[in-house]
Amino acid sequence: MSDPATLDAIRVDFDAPDNVPKDRIVDLGFAMGSVPNDLVDPYAPSGWLSGPEIPRLLYNPPAMSGLGAISGNRSGSWVVPHYEDIERVYSDNEHFSNAGTAEFQRLIGETFKSIPLAIDPPDHSKYRLFLMPYFSPARITRDIEPRIRSICVEMIEAVADKGEVDMAWDFARVFPVRIFMGLMGFPDEKFTQFLDWEWDILHSGSLEKMQGALRGVLEYLRGFIAEKERDPDEHLVSAIVHGKLEGRGLTDDEKIGMVWFLWLGGLDTVAATIAQMYRRMALQTELQKRIRENPELINSAVEEFLRTQPILSSARTAKLDFEWHGIQVHKGDTFQCLNPAGNFDPARFDNPREFDPERKANRHFTFVGGVHICLGAHLARRELRVLLEEWFKRIPEFRVKAGADTTVFPGLLSIRNLPLEWDVA
Repeated sequence: MSDPATLDAIRVDFDAPDNVPKDRIVDLGFAMGSVPNDLVDPYAPSGWLSGPEIPRLLYNPPAMSGLGAISGNRSGSWVVPHYEDIERVYSDNEHFSNAGTAEFQRLIGETFKSIPLAIDPPDHSKYRLFLMPYFSPARITRDIEPRIRSICVEMIEAVADKGEVDMAWDFARVFPVRIFMGLMGFPDEKFTQFLDWEWDILHSGSLEKMQGALRGVLEYLRGFIAEKERDPDEHLVSAIVHGKLEGRGLTDDEKIGMVWFLWLGGLDTVAATIAQMYRRMALQTELQKRIRENPELINSAVEEFLRTQPILSSARTAKLDFEWHGIQVHKGDTFQCLNPAGNFDPARFDNPREFDPERKANRHFTFVGGVHICLGAHLARRELRVLLEEWFKRIPEFRVKAGADTTVFPGLLSIRNLPLEWDVA
């Protein structure tokens, strides 16, 4: 592993492509959420990547573990650490493609696409427009927020008099998934099985477990789609199954592609955000005090939690040969947009390492950007805002339970257990 304070080349056993300057080769695993720490700001180790002296493009060697090794993909990737360049990759659909993104289903020979995530323009827009009405701010306010608030109040009041809760396992892991399952129309009894499948797909690192989970969830989703074809209801899966796209019904691949994509994205991104959000407030009691006493800050505070807790980074593939920042890019080259660097870029954000709950113009990349900006961003924001509103009405100042491990992975894996406690009147 390299010293994060330097740009010394990493000596790795691989043949660098001809277009990779030796001084750009850096092992970035520690900056991408693969190494846990116990810092108040767990993303601080990636801060060195945000400086103006950092080259505009770095090169991460081929993966020798994780999904890269499992899938047999031994290609390295260009790493994009600067805000301006990340914005270009996310927005320049002429040069960069999202095809193939998060298509874990390929590991078991499936050929359907994850829709709309893995679809490039111009076809992307028709799928995005098909799904967007179900995630619009107006629909969330009218149809979904009452359920969000009801579940939130129920869960908070269930623990308020106990004076403690495992905020990660018993609350963050449950709250957004209950909302998601209600939105989709999935039965409550699948809760545990869904999370087990999701864990094996995203976090197990075992090809056998990934394949087993993929077979299990896709068999279930196809059966659920068939059930809604026979017996429609008012929920989103049924709306997809019976929807019209450009005047026609959806194909089987389009149905499973949309439902699978929503299933994969709906289970743990908000959970990870909540766990890290409460960890920071528990470790910085002056922060929770400020938000508690100034509830008008909740919206901007949520945005700052999102900026300083980038759960995911996103990749794109070069669609053609071109030159960028003195590098000859080849068609098929992979570009990893390092959101934990872009969100702290001093060229974009004043005092980027400071958590400012009143920060203005907070246009971060936690929900990615461009045409593929997160479909559920409005829903996620509403869940986080409602949670803080209802929590501070019912729970006094809270702290991490004495002796608890607050180690966190700065990314989607986040923190599995976060025991909090407070004084009960």
